[in-house]
Amino acid sequence: MGFLSPKDGGHALDLSAEEARRLPVFGVAVRYPAGYVVPQHKHPYGHLIHADRGLLRVEAESGQWLVPPTAAVWLRSGVKHRLVVPVALQAHGLFVREDVCTSLPAADCVVHVSSLLRELIMALARDNDSATSSKRMRLLGALLIEELRTPPILPLHLPWPTDSADSRMQHVCQALLDNPGDTATAAGWANRLAMGDKTFHRRFLLATGMTFGKWRQQLRLMSSLTLLMQGMPITQVALASGYDSHSAYTTAFGKQFGQPPSAFAADI
Repeated sequence: MGFLSPKDGGHALDLSAEEARRLPVFGVAVRYPAGYVVPQHKHPYGHLIHADRGLLRVEAESGQWLVPPTAAVWLRSGVKHRLVVPVALQAHGLFVREDVCTSLPAADCVVHVSSLLRELIMALARDNDSATSSKRMRLLGALLIEELRTPPILPLHLPWPTDSADSRMQHVCQALLDNPGDTATAAGWANRLAMGDKTFHRRFLLATGMTFGKWRQQLRLMSSLTLLMQGMPITQVALASGYDSHSAYTTAFGKQFGQPPSAFAADI
């Protein structure tokens, strides 16, 4: 049971064995190569996604999340999403029965993964064969639910314009995602789109819920995590992410994530 391997071109999940056992929490684990994309899909369960190495990007209609090894994405049941793998990693996906989700976060978010939570995730994703004790799985699942009740919410979410939002703002966001170091100002984007500065700012805020400056900084900092995990020197990461200096990047990173980029890089 689990994901079809990337080399076979699959992403579907065979959950029939677990559904038959009616476990409240169960999981799968799979390795993905760099550059792999799991097409958009959804599950009738709450879904916790964790990468034990590398950096995983989770994209949904409501936004995008980056998942380093110290975090996991929580998605409500039925949320359409796709997975983008910038660097090679092993992903663990846990599924939580809908009736058990009532005490878990009511919004999609990124949560901190403590040492205990990490071990629970790996155990539940690994012990998914019929020989594994259902009693043990239920106990592990119950402890995982308890750990997820009040997890620290991490600032790794990037709101994204929905399909019903201004398509021009979607274009701006996608262009910046493709090139986080783009130095064009809001005025420059307004000029490209043949609209006034105030109109651009108003439409961007309406589409994303954030100002252009704050959204772009969030994007740059989130995107820089991939470069840090690839071992790029911090000064080069700063410049590639659109910052003028090591110090400017380090200051912004510390305010956003509560630690300097050197500490983040040392933890991975």
